[in-house]
Amino acid sequence: MQIRPEQLEQHLKRELAPIYFVYGDEPLLVQEACDAIRMQARAAGCAEREVYSVEAGFDWQAFLQAGDSLSLFAERKLVELRIPSGKPGDAGAKALAEYAARPAPDNVLLIMAGKLETAARKSKWHQTLDDAGVVVPVWPLEVKQLPAWASRRMQARGLKPTPEAVSLLVERVEGNLLACAQEIEKLALLHGASEIGVEQVAASVADSSRFDVYTLVDAALEGDTVRVTRILDSLRAEGVEPVLVLWAITRELRLMADCAQAMQRGQSVDGALAAAKVWEKRKPLMRAGLQRHKPVVWRRLLQRAGSIDQLIKGGRAGNVWDELLELSLWIGGVRLHPAVRRVV
Repeated sequence: MQIRPEQLEQHLKRELAPIYFVYGDEPLLVQEACDAIRMQARAAGCAEREVYSVEAGFDWQAFLQAGDSLSLFAERKLVELRIPSGKPGDAGAKALAEYAARPAPDNVLLIMAGKLETAARKSKWHQTLDDAGVVVPVWPLEVKQLPAWASRRMQARGLKPTPEAVSLLVERVEGNLLACAQEIEKLALLHGASEIGVEQVAASVADSSRFDVYTLVDAALEGDTVRVTRILDSLRAEGVEPVLVLWAITRELRLMADCAQAMQRGQSVDGALAAAKVWEKRKPLMRAGLQRHKPVVWRRLLQRAGSIDQLIKGGRAGNVWDELLELSLWIGGVRLHPAVRRVV
């Protein structure tokens, strides 16, 4: 059975499954989900806890024996298996499937892993864990989900934030969920159960936002010009190489140009996206982009990217970051006059 992280609390109030598998690439949410399971396991009598970390040469038979054995000091025990890579290997896959086929009735198995690749999520061992216990996949929060998440967390700590305060907090910690949680804790310590406005957030919350080149591409497709500018400024400040930024943009432009061309030939937008094997969660962004520009514009954007590549390689003069900004804004539907340059 699969459940979302926000459903875990209600599930644990009803029952404690013999197996839990929590995985994802958002460490804070993975850790908090595991903490909730540990707390419920202790309440159910799992006073003993054994932790195993899967590394090269890991003894899977020893893990199976430990999972089957009774606790020496309590009626039940919690066995934790940590697979940071999300890849148990052939021996591990076999061992996990074997355990899931006959989970120990007196123990609780908690498996933690990092991000799983598509092949792992479709594997037999993943399916057996799903059938025998509870699987909790943790996905990074999208930018549109952050305000509601931050607001709920602030209210849980007794804070009463204004919408403007939440917006400022999210802006300063976007892409860094752990920093967001830490800043909320700091606000709670500083102000207690009180109203929180923009002034309190501005005074105590540092700018801990983190972005990557893929976030920039999504912001450009979405047409969020303010966010595009912030992300590019952040990437530049962090020392990200312009060639990496251009690579991500060009990769997306090729995909968009191909989809636009397919639509020009009579294919539906859904058919073009399916043929390009676009992830379901990215389809709304790409639909918006395909509606914004005609095929000829996507080809011109690719040509512009080629011109920036020449600049990076020293083939012509110019400010590469200004031109990356112009290209990103153009993707979002905003054209800057060539004479317009930011003061940086």
